[in-house]
Amino acid sequence: MNHEPLHVTDARFQKDVLETTLPVLVDFWAPWCGPCRMLAPTIEELAKDYDGRAVVAKMNTDENPETPGKYGIMGIPTLILFKGGQEVERLVGVRPKKSIAEKLDALLSPAK
Repeated sequence: MNHEPLHVTDARFQKDVLETTLPVLVDFWAPWCGPCRMLAPTIEELAKDYDGRAVVAKMNTDENPETPGKYGIMGIPTLILFKGGQEVERLVGVRPKKSIAEKLDALLSPAK
């Protein structure tokens, strides 16, 4: 199993994020962004913790400008949670692992 975050591109976004049956967390980031680098270890831990239950992905906004533009991302890091191809939650800025995990857990629990 690959415990690394999935690196998504504009070309693969539809398939890797919108068409998957699992909930997806996408970290929109760029190499020059200090807060993004601070958040990176958290994203890597979440990829390990949720392996097989959710997809944890990263998208480099410098290399893939189309998707962030489509979703109106103004600042990075921005985390967007998708379920069933739809955006369900958006977190902007560095967040503690616990708060991100709570959002993922909510997507994994059966709908009430």
